[in-house]
Amino acid sequence: MSLALGRFCFSYRSSLWRSLSGCQKALETLRCPGREARLHTSAVALAGHNKWSKVKHIKGPKDAARSRLFNKLTVMIRVAVREGGPNPDFNPLLYQLIEQGRQRNMPKASIEAAIKGVDKSKPTSYALYQARGPGGCSLIIELLTDNTSRSFAALRLLLNKNGGTHTDALHCFNKKGVVTVQTQDRDGKPVQMEQAVELAIQAGAEDVEQVQDEEEEEKDVYKYICDSSTLRDVRNQLIVLGLVPISSGPEYLPNRTVQLSDTDKERVFKLLELIKDQPDVMRVYDNIE
Repeated sequence: MSLALGRFCFSYRSSLWRSLSGCQKALETLRCPGREARLHTSAVALAGHNKWSKVKHIKGPKDAARSRLFNKLTVMIRVAVREGGPNPDFNPLLYQLIEQGRQRNMPKASIEAAIKGVDKSKPTSYALYQARGPGGCSLIIELLTDNTSRSFAALRLLLNKNGGTHTDALHCFNKKGVVTVQTQDRDGKPVQMEQAVELAIQAGAEDVEQVQDEEEEEKDVYKYICDSSTLRDVRNQLIVLGLVPISSGPEYLPNRTVQLSDTDKERVFKLLELIKDQPDVMRVYDNIE
């Protein structure tokens, strides 16, 4: 669950063995059986990642965007504590969220308050909302909410007013584990794409992409894609190999894409901005080429 939408990226491919399975939900505790993976060579698996991602994620004031990110991390941390306990040594999901908060410069006091404040917060549950946007694009919306009916009604209203509708969209996406890392190693040395591919092979990932950071557009990051059941193993191996993780978790990657006109892109951009401003929305995925 990380907390952002699509992104501008360049895909690179090489071949390896892989083993695939799906993840059940975005907040489940990650399992880590040892398996080998292989790099994708199919363009379809990485579809939806082009200059459109750069256009659609133009941020408002950075302070407001960061505040929204911290608020959503707080909710996710509380859910992780409720499900797996407050000790990150025995709660892998909590550990990953804490590390993600640190990488995003979330104040230590805010992280500690999120962990300690779980008893005072309302119980929340994970939910998916599937939709079709302007031009026939498919959308997957991840939510953490204490009232599913209220959250779904708010999304339905936004869609109806902005050229969208509620419909099945899961068949347009595959669930994958994704580890996002810096493009510099722990010693501050730049990691070139050729080296990133070799590290993907060594870590057991099936693919690696160079993309624009979802929160800091001026920065690039690498996204290592793997089977969700091997996510923790891949993340640990990347750390051993000298990379610096920013976040890790399951994501929905499009397996088919749609091309939109400039007019429809503008309409989708407006709709996505409205959706991500909803307090219960954690992340939105699209299949726009």
